[in-house]
Amino acid sequence: MRVPLSWLREYVDLPATETGRDVQAKLIEVGLEVETVEQLGGGLKGPLVVGKVLTIEELEGFKKPIRFCTVDVGTANGTGEPQEIVCGARNFAVGDKVVVVLPGAVLPGDFAIAARKTYGKTSHGMICSGDELGMGDDGSGGIIVLPPEHEVGTDAIELLELVDEVLDIAVTPDRGYALSMRGVARETAIAYGLPLRDPALLDVPAPNSFGYPVKISDPLGCDRFTARTVTGLQPEARSPIWLKRRLQKAGMRPVSLTVDIANYVMLELGQPLHTYDRSRIQGTIGVRRAEQGEKLTTLDGAKRVLDAEDLVITDDRGPIGLAGVMGGANTEIADHDAESGTTDVVIEAAHFDALSVARTARRHKLGSEAAKRYERGVDPQAASAAAQRTVDLLVLLAGGTAEAGVTEIIAPTAPRTITMPADHPDKVAGVTYGRETVVRRLQQVGCDVYGQDDLTVTVPSWRPDLAEPNDLAEEVIRLEGYENLPSTLPKPPAGRGLTDRQRLHRRFGRALAGAGYVEALSYPFIGENVFDQLGLEADDPNRRVVKLVNPLSDEEPALRTTLLPGLLAALRRNDGRGSHDLALFETGLVFHPREELKVAVRLPVDRRPTDEEIASLTDALPVQPRHAAVVLAGAREQAGWWGKGRPADWADAVEAARTLAREAGAELIVEQGQYGPWHPGRCAELKVVIDGDIVSVGHAGELHPRVVKALGLPARTCAMEVDLDRLEQAGEGTLRAPRISAFPVATQDVALVVDKEVPAAVVEYYLTGGAGELLESIRLFDVFEGEQLGEGKKSLAYALRFRAADRTLTVDEASAARDAAVALAAERTGAVLRGA
Repeated sequence: MRVPLSWLREYVDLPATETGRDVQAKLIEVGLEVETVEQLGGGLKGPLVVGKVLTIEELEGFKKPIRFCTVDVGTANGTGEPQEIVCGARNFAVGDKVVVVLPGAVLPGDFAIAARKTYGKTSHGMICSGDELGMGDDGSGGIIVLPPEHEVGTDAIELLELVDEVLDIAVTPDRGYALSMRGVARETAIAYGLPLRDPALLDVPAPNSFGYPVKISDPLGCDRFTARTVTGLQPEARSPIWLKRRLQKAGMRPVSLTVDIANYVMLELGQPLHTYDRSRIQGTIGVRRAEQGEKLTTLDGAKRVLDAEDLVITDDRGPIGLAGVMGGANTEIADHDAESGTTDVVIEAAHFDALSVARTARRHKLGSEAAKRYERGVDPQAASAAAQRTVDLLVLLAGGTAEAGVTEIIAPTAPRTITMPADHPDKVAGVTYGRETVVRRLQQVGCDVYGQDDLTVTVPSWRPDLAEPNDLAEEVIRLEGYENLPSTLPKPPAGRGLTDRQRLHRRFGRALAGAGYVEALSYPFIGENVFDQLGLEADDPNRRVVKLVNPLSDEEPALRTTLLPGLLAALRRNDGRGSHDLALFETGLVFHPREELKVAVRLPVDRRPTDEEIASLTDALPVQPRHAAVVLAGAREQAGWWGKGRPADWADAVEAARTLAREAGAELIVEQGQYGPWHPGRCAELKVVIDGDIVSVGHAGELHPRVVKALGLPARTCAMEVDLDRLEQAGEGTLRAPRISAFPVATQDVALVVDKEVPAAVVEYYLTGGAGELLESIRLFDVFEGEQLGEGKKSLAYALRFRAADRTLTVDEASAARDAAVALAAERTGAVLRGA
């Protein structure tokens, strides 16, 4: 909300010496976020005067139209002679009143004005546009043309109110009343301890039976509707300068007199209004929910298909506006034309349900000043005053006549009351305020307060955010000053530290960081098109996503089922910025929808939820396993005097998975695999044993060239993704430090012949299981294929190291352990000792 200081002074008698910075400090003290104070007209220096165009000569021979003008500026130039000025604008004519800046003046931006020769003529000053004076867009698209009643030579700096201060306030969602001059003026009056001249205190005629007919079919969506009619407007009437300037300073563009008045009253009182061309309304004005598929063309020219939840304004033809958001084009005010311009208007001042307006605005992606106010809370009691203020201004500025008919439909509601102990703010703040201070502060914000020890507080209509005792306590505390609260360090009870699961997840991150990876965090949102880019099959479970009702971006409306899209996007960005040797990792949750959709229970706030309630809530959430993923590109080992270095390859991605498995205390089984984004010949499927079953936990390897091309990645990019929860289940719990044996090792080599399709990792797994506790390590050191082995066979040679912690092993013990390992591998994989 942009608040001009000159406008604010109309409602609060601020000391003349108070600057915008002073007011900013005071408003911040009472809890408003005043972000900046803009100095309008800073550095502006005259002479800047009203002039009258006497002659216009069109200059020929230039690439763009140029005009040589003589302008009467009175005695402002010291001679009284017409001022000769060169100008390229086309939106003024002989006899028009314009704004002229003379030599010696300085415009905003330290732009000094002097006589200069241009286009073969000498220009003694400038004819000014709004942008050149720092006024912003006034809708003219060119030179400022003033109403004819202003005298030549009048000081334009004062006329156009060019020097002012504007406070820019960031209004939080709970303080909708601050989106009006009335609301900010009330806070200012409280901050300074001064009386407020409330602009809503107007004499309003009582409703009667001969106002414009209105029918409310949805009183929950619209609990108040005021309609007033003004006839005999002069279509050619223009907004006066003071009205335009206040709108511009508040950040709104002047449009036409009728629209400007509605916007002005909205800024002044916080009540959005809409004006209808009476001749374009057919029959009764109604408020109802839209029929599914109904269509409406709004004022912005967009044709919109309505939803059954949209609240609409109608006449006998159908919808003529989205309630609280934007009006329809079929009842738009037509101005500036004496023959076909609007002469009779119907003024709407209504109160709509905040949630309904917010949903409609987001559903149609249609933000408006009206919707911004309705969804934050509008004072329902201000509707009739806002309608009266609009009527008064239309009569005053447009020459209209107010009809005697007044329509006011009000759904019966009771004032909201809150019961609160008088010392409740004291307990919340830890400061003794006392009953008198509490009552005084609550009355200042507009509450009616009764009672002694227990206060009954009636909340003002403009504060829908005050709903419970803590809200009232906050009002007292903020007005007494947050800076006056004592600083007290909390004393938390001793905790039990991190859980085993939390420690393990931290170890995962430290292990990858120690292996040279850099953590990259990404948003958990994806678009479904990324699955095509990753090459996932149509029936892949990862294509089943949880979609958000209100996503941050329509391009990414779903929760991720894999970490790779965000991580690969980070790799692509870094590569595009010149970092080509990359190793990134991320750990985080992925989200899978449950087979059965459940509705979450609403947990109580007055007690701790029961275990059953928490379990019910958990059952309604998506399945959320924790994953880890890495991506690599470029050099894994840098070249230098120590050697040539080497690029990252699929083996590095597999080793990252092994690193995580070691941290979890799990045995990782690596087999050749084929899945989604990975290259079929360079993809490893990662498996672990959980409760005796071999379970897949992820994949690692080099990405498919098609995926690399689709995602714009560096060539030969590698990746790995693994399910950390399953790794944790496969682990042996808390890691124990190994005991170092002082006894010698016994090494036994074994060569096994197996079918080619049997993975070496599977053979190694069963060798390890059969060897028992004496096995210290196992290593594959040779793979051989040849005619002597037979077709479809291969030889795998392993080195087995045996060691006991308490003795030197005998040859028989080592051989027995080796034979047990070979026996289990032979039983499970069909392996045969080579040469047997």
